[in-house]
Amino acid sequence: MDKKMLFIFNPKAGKGKIKTRLLEIVDVFNKNNYEVLIHSTQYPKDAYQKAKDYALKVDLIVCSGGDGTLDEVVAGIMAEGSCVPVGYIPAGSTNDFANSLFMPKDMVEAASMIMEEQMYHCDIGRFGNQIFTYIAAFGLFTDVSYETDQDMKNILGHVAYILEGMKRLFEVKSYHMKVISEDILGNGEETEVEEDFIFGMVSNSRSVGGFKNLTGKNVDMNDGLFEVTLITKPKNPLELQEILAAILKEEDNTELIYSFKTKKIQFESNEEVPWTLDGEFGGEHRQIDIENRQQALNLYLKSTKKI
Repeated sequence: MDKKMLFIFNPKAGKGKIKTRLLEIVDVFNKNNYEVLIHSTQYPKDAYQKAKDYALKVDLIVCSGGDGTLDEVVAGIMAEGSCVPVGYIPAGSTNDFANSLFMPKDMVEAASMIMEEQMYHCDIGRFGNQIFTYIAAFGLFTDVSYETDQDMKNILGHVAYILEGMKRLFEVKSYHMKVISEDILGNGEETEVEEDFIFGMVSNSRSVGGFKNLTGKNVDMNDGLFEVTLITKPKNPLELQEILAAILKEEDNTELIYSFKTKKIQFESNEEVPWTLDGEFGGEHRQIDIENRQQALNLYLKSTKKI
Protein backbone atom coordinates (compact mmCIF):
# COMPACT_ATOMS: atom_id res chain seq x y z
CA MET A 1 0.00 0.00 0.00
CA ASP A 2 1.27 3.50 -0.82
CA LYS A 3 2.32 5.75 2.03
CA LYS A 4 0.50 9.08 2.31
CA MET A 5 2.24 12.45 2.20
CA LEU A 6 1.06 16.02 2.61
CA PHE A 7 3.23 18.36 0.52
CA ILE A 8 2.81 22.04 1.41
CA PHE A 9 4.60 24.75 -0.56
CA ASN A 10 4.72 28.54 -0.56
CA PRO A 11 4.37 29.61 -4.21
CA LYS A 12 5.91 33.04 -3.57
CA ALA A 13 9.03 31.98 -1.69
CA GLY A 14 12.39 32.42 -3.39
CA LYS A 15 11.05 34.05 -6.58
CA GLY A 16 8.55 31.23 -6.95
CA LYS A 17 11.21 28.87 -8.30
CA ILE A 18 9.34 25.79 -7.06
CA LYS A 19 6.85 26.30 -9.92
CA THR A 20 9.49 25.15 -12.41
CA ARG A 21 10.49 22.09 -10.36
CA LEU A 22 7.15 20.97 -8.94
CA LEU A 23 6.55 18.10 -11.36
CA GLU A 24 10.07 16.75 -10.84
CA ILE A 25 9.67 16.89 -7.07
CA VAL A 26 6.31 15.11 -7.09
CA ASP A 27 7.75 12.50 -9.47
CA VAL A 28 10.50 11.76 -6.92
CA PHE A 29 7.88 11.24 -4.23
CA ASN A 30 5.69 9.03 -6.44
CA LYS A 31 8.63 6.86 -7.45
CA ASN A 32 9.13 6.16 -3.75
CA ASN A 33 5.56 4.92 -3.32
CA TYR A 34 4.07 8.03 -1.78
CA GLU A 35 0.54 9.13 -2.54
CA VAL A 36 0.91 12.91 -2.48
CA LEU A 37 -1.65 15.50 -1.43
CA ILE A 38 -0.39 18.89 -2.63
CA HIS A 39 -1.34 22.20 -1.06
CA SER A 40 -0.22 25.66 -2.16
CA THR A 41 -0.40 28.16 0.72
CA GLN A 42 -2.99 30.90 0.24
CA TYR A 43 -2.59 33.20 3.25
CA PRO A 44 -0.65 33.59 6.52
CA LYS A 45 -0.97 30.59 8.89
CA ASP A 46 -2.40 28.45 6.07
CA ALA A 47 0.56 26.05 6.35
CA TYR A 48 0.00 25.84 10.11
CA GLN A 49 -3.66 24.92 9.75
CA LYS A 50 -3.10 22.42 6.96
CA ALA A 51 -0.29 20.67 8.86
CA LYS A 52 -2.46 20.58 11.97
CA ASP A 53 -5.37 19.08 10.02
CA TYR A 54 -3.24 16.28 8.55
CA ALA A 55 -0.66 15.68 11.30
CA LEU A 56 -2.40 12.47 12.42
CA LYS A 57 -3.59 11.38 8.98
CA VAL A 58 -0.41 11.04 6.89
CA ASP A 59 2.95 9.25 7.09
CA LEU A 60 5.03 12.29 6.19
CA ILE A 61 4.63 16.05 5.82
CA VAL A 62 6.98 17.82 3.42
CA CYS A 63 7.08 21.57 3.08
CA SER A 64 8.83 23.95 0.72
CA GLY A 65 9.28 27.65 1.30
CA GLY A 66 11.22 29.86 3.66
CA ASP A 67 11.90 29.36 7.34
CA GLY A 68 8.50 30.91 8.15
CA THR A 69 6.72 28.18 6.20
CA LEU A 70 8.68 25.50 8.04
CA ASP A 71 7.87 27.18 11.36
CA GLU A 72 4.14 27.05 10.61
CA VAL A 73 4.27 23.38 9.65
CA VAL A 74 6.23 22.36 12.75
CA ALA A 75 3.92 24.39 14.99
CA GLY A 76 0.86 22.76 13.42
CA ILE A 77 2.26 19.27 13.97
CA MET A 78 3.20 20.00 17.58
CA ALA A 79 -0.26 21.45 18.25
CA GLU A 80 -1.70 17.99 17.49
CA GLY A 81 0.91 16.17 19.57
CA SER A 82 1.98 14.28 16.45
CA CYS A 83 5.35 12.62 15.83
CA VAL A 84 4.93 12.56 12.05
CA PRO A 85 8.28 13.04 10.26
CA VAL A 86 8.95 16.30 8.44
CA GLY A 87 10.82 16.87 5.18
CA TYR A 88 12.02 20.34 4.19
CA ILE A 89 12.81 21.66 0.72
CA PRO A 90 14.27 25.15 1.26
CA ALA A 91 13.05 27.80 -1.18
CA GLY A 92 13.21 31.07 0.78
CA SER A 93 15.50 34.06 0.43
CA THR A 94 17.74 33.23 3.40
CA ASN A 95 17.08 29.64 4.60
CA ASP A 96 18.96 29.82 7.90
CA PHE A 97 17.61 26.51 9.17
CA ALA A 98 18.50 24.61 5.99
CA ASN A 99 21.98 26.14 5.89
CA SER A 100 22.56 25.17 9.50
CA LEU A 101 21.78 21.54 8.66
CA PHE A 102 23.73 21.55 5.36
CA MET A 103 20.67 20.64 3.31
CA PRO A 104 20.96 20.43 -0.50
CA LYS A 105 20.29 23.76 -2.22
CA ASP A 106 18.85 22.09 -5.31
CA MET A 107 15.16 21.41 -4.74
CA VAL A 108 15.00 18.05 -6.52
CA GLU A 109 18.13 16.89 -4.67
CA ALA A 110 16.47 17.91 -1.42
CA ALA A 111 13.38 15.86 -2.32
CA SER A 112 15.57 12.83 -3.10
CA MET A 113 17.39 13.28 0.20
CA ILE A 114 14.08 13.23 2.08
CA MET A 115 13.13 9.97 0.35
CA GLU A 116 16.14 8.23 1.91
CA GLU A 117 14.13 8.53 5.14
CA GLN A 118 17.10 8.91 7.46
CA MET A 119 15.82 10.38 10.70
CA TYR A 120 17.45 13.28 12.51
CA HIS A 121 15.97 14.38 15.84
CA CYS A 122 16.33 18.15 16.00
CA ASP A 123 15.79 20.55 18.90
CA ILE A 124 13.03 23.15 18.65
CA GLY A 125 11.89 25.86 21.06
CA ARG A 126 8.87 26.62 23.19
CA PHE A 127 8.12 30.35 23.40
CA GLY A 128 5.35 30.71 25.96
CA ASN A 129 2.56 28.72 24.33
CA GLN A 130 4.09 28.97 20.85
CA ILE A 131 6.63 26.84 18.99
CA PHE A 132 9.62 28.09 17.02
CA THR A 133 12.05 26.10 14.92
CA TYR A 134 15.35 27.90 15.28
CA ILE A 135 15.23 31.50 16.58
CA ALA A 136 13.33 33.85 18.88
CA ALA A 137 14.61 37.42 18.90
CA PHE A 138 13.82 41.01 19.87
CA GLY A 139 15.29 44.42 19.21
CA LEU A 140 17.51 45.78 16.46
CA PHE A 141 16.44 44.70 12.95
CA THR A 142 14.34 41.76 14.19
CA ASP A 143 11.17 43.13 12.62
CA VAL A 144 12.86 43.48 9.23
CA SER A 145 12.07 39.96 8.05
CA TYR A 146 8.34 40.21 8.65
CA GLU A 147 8.03 43.85 7.55
CA THR A 148 10.09 43.49 4.38
CA ASP A 149 7.85 42.91 1.36
CA GLN A 150 7.98 39.35 -0.03
CA ASP A 151 8.70 40.62 -3.56
CA MET A 152 11.57 42.70 -2.21
CA LYS A 153 12.98 39.63 -0.43
CA ASN A 154 12.80 37.66 -3.66
CA ILE A 155 14.65 40.30 -5.66
CA LEU A 156 17.35 41.21 -3.18
CA GLY A 157 17.77 38.14 -1.00
CA HIS A 158 19.13 38.92 2.44
CA VAL A 159 20.44 42.26 1.16
CA ALA A 160 16.78 43.28 1.57
CA TYR A 161 17.02 42.70 5.31
CA ILE A 162 20.13 44.84 5.56
CA LEU A 163 18.70 47.71 3.49
CA GLU A 164 15.46 47.77 5.45
CA GLY A 165 17.35 47.66 8.73
CA MET A 166 19.83 50.39 7.79
CA LYS A 167 16.96 52.86 7.35
CA ARG A 168 16.42 52.79 11.10
CA LEU A 169 19.98 52.47 12.34
CA PHE A 170 19.69 55.75 14.20
CA GLU A 171 16.28 54.97 15.64
CA VAL A 172 17.48 52.07 17.76
CA LYS A 173 15.26 51.40 20.75
CA SER A 174 16.48 49.64 23.86
CA TYR A 175 14.49 47.57 26.33
CA HIS A 176 15.19 47.45 30.04
CA MET A 177 14.97 43.75 30.83
CA LYS A 178 15.72 41.28 33.58
CA VAL A 179 17.02 38.01 32.14
CA ILE A 180 17.00 34.88 34.29
CA SER A 181 18.80 31.79 33.04
CA GLU A 182 20.70 28.70 34.11
CA ASP A 183 24.05 29.89 32.81
CA ILE A 184 24.39 33.59 32.03
CA LEU A 185 27.76 34.07 33.70
CA GLY A 186 29.22 30.73 32.67
CA ASN A 187 29.20 29.18 36.13
CA GLY A 188 26.48 26.58 35.52
CA GLU A 189 24.17 28.17 38.11
CA GLU A 190 20.90 30.04 37.69
CA THR A 191 21.78 33.71 37.51
CA GLU A 192 20.18 36.92 36.35
CA VAL A 193 21.24 40.15 34.73
CA GLU A 194 19.35 43.41 34.38
CA GLU A 195 20.38 45.71 31.57
CA ASP A 196 19.19 47.90 28.72
CA PHE A 197 19.36 45.69 25.62
CA ILE A 198 19.14 46.75 21.97
CA PHE A 199 19.09 43.15 20.72
CA GLY A 200 18.58 39.64 21.98
CA MET A 201 18.24 36.23 20.37
CA VAL A 202 17.69 32.70 21.59
CA SER A 203 18.64 30.38 18.76
CA ASN A 204 19.40 26.87 17.60
CA SER A 205 21.13 27.72 14.34
CA ARG A 206 24.54 28.14 12.75
CA SER A 207 23.26 30.91 10.50
CA VAL A 208 21.13 33.96 11.29
CA GLY A 209 19.98 36.36 8.58
CA GLY A 210 22.30 34.61 6.16
CA PHE A 211 25.38 35.35 8.27
CA LYS A 212 27.13 32.21 9.47
CA ASN A 213 28.75 31.75 12.89
CA LEU A 214 26.90 34.73 14.39
CA THR A 215 25.65 32.34 17.07
CA GLY A 216 29.07 30.83 17.72
CA LYS A 217 31.22 28.17 16.12
CA ASN A 218 30.24 25.18 18.29
CA VAL A 219 26.51 24.85 17.66
CA ASP A 220 24.92 21.44 18.10
CA MET A 221 21.37 21.29 16.75
CA ASN A 222 20.20 18.51 19.08
CA ASP A 223 22.09 18.98 22.34
CA GLY A 224 19.13 20.44 24.24
CA LEU A 225 20.78 23.86 24.54
CA PHE A 226 20.08 27.22 22.97
CA GLU A 227 22.74 29.73 21.97
CA VAL A 228 21.86 33.10 23.51
CA THR A 229 23.22 36.49 22.44
CA LEU A 230 22.28 39.70 24.25
CA ILE A 231 23.67 43.08 23.18
CA THR A 232 23.57 45.94 25.66
CA LYS A 233 22.84 49.53 24.72
CA PRO A 234 26.07 51.37 23.87
CA LYS A 235 26.56 54.53 25.91
CA ASN A 236 28.85 56.25 23.41
CA PRO A 237 30.30 55.83 19.89
CA LEU A 238 33.29 53.89 21.22
CA GLU A 239 31.06 51.25 22.78
CA LEU A 240 29.06 51.02 19.56
CA GLN A 241 32.29 50.47 17.64
CA GLU A 242 33.33 47.78 20.14
CA ILE A 243 30.02 45.93 19.66
CA LEU A 244 30.17 46.12 15.86
CA ALA A 245 33.78 44.89 15.84
CA ALA A 246 32.87 41.89 18.00
CA ILE A 247 29.97 40.95 15.71
CA LEU A 248 31.96 41.34 12.49
CA LYS A 249 34.92 39.36 13.86
CA GLU A 250 32.53 36.74 15.32
CA GLU A 251 34.42 36.94 18.61
CA ASP A 252 32.83 37.43 22.02
CA ASN A 253 35.58 39.62 23.43
CA THR A 254 33.52 42.44 24.90
CA GLU A 255 31.59 42.82 28.14
CA LEU A 256 28.89 44.66 26.16
CA ILE A 257 27.64 41.34 24.72
CA TYR A 258 26.40 38.40 26.75
CA SER A 259 26.87 35.09 24.95
CA PHE A 260 26.06 31.73 26.54
CA LYS A 261 24.17 28.44 26.22
CA THR A 262 21.07 27.46 28.19
CA LYS A 263 18.09 25.11 28.23
CA LYS A 264 15.65 27.58 29.77
CA ILE A 265 15.54 31.36 29.92
CA GLN A 266 13.08 33.99 31.11
CA PHE A 267 12.76 37.63 30.04
CA GLU A 268 10.95 40.28 32.10
CA SER A 269 10.29 43.90 31.13
CA ASN A 270 8.09 46.76 32.31
CA GLU A 271 6.89 47.33 28.74
CA GLU A 272 5.58 45.22 25.89
CA VAL A 273 8.50 43.90 23.86
CA PRO A 274 7.86 42.79 20.24
CA TRP A 275 9.44 39.44 19.33
CA THR A 276 10.03 37.61 16.08
CA LEU A 277 9.91 33.82 15.77
CA ASP A 278 11.69 32.36 12.74
CA GLY A 279 11.24 35.63 10.88
CA GLU A 280 7.53 36.00 11.67
CA PHE A 281 5.89 38.28 14.24
CA GLY A 282 5.68 36.50 17.60
CA GLY A 283 3.63 39.04 19.55
CA GLU A 284 4.48 41.60 22.24
CA HIS A 285 5.29 40.40 25.74
CA ARG A 286 6.25 41.82 29.14
CA GLN A 287 7.33 38.40 30.37
CA ILE A 288 8.18 35.29 28.39
CA ASP A 289 9.60 31.88 29.21
CA ILE A 290 11.61 30.07 26.54
CA GLU A 291 12.54 26.41 26.79
CA ASN A 292 14.44 24.00 24.57
CA ARG A 293 12.45 20.92 23.55
CA GLN A 294 15.32 18.56 22.90
CA GLN A 295 15.06 16.39 19.77
CA ALA A 296 11.30 17.00 19.49
CA LEU A 297 11.34 17.45 15.70
CA ASN A 298 11.53 14.25 13.64
CA LEU A 299 13.27 15.43 10.49
CA TYR A 300 14.15 13.33 7.44
CA LEU A 301 17.70 14.48 6.83
CA LYS A 302 20.85 13.05 5.33
CA SER A 303 23.88 15.28 5.36
CA THR A 304 27.42 14.84 4.13
CA LYS A 305 28.68 17.13 6.88
CA LYS A 306 28.83 16.52 10.60
CA ILE A 307 25.69 17.86 12.29
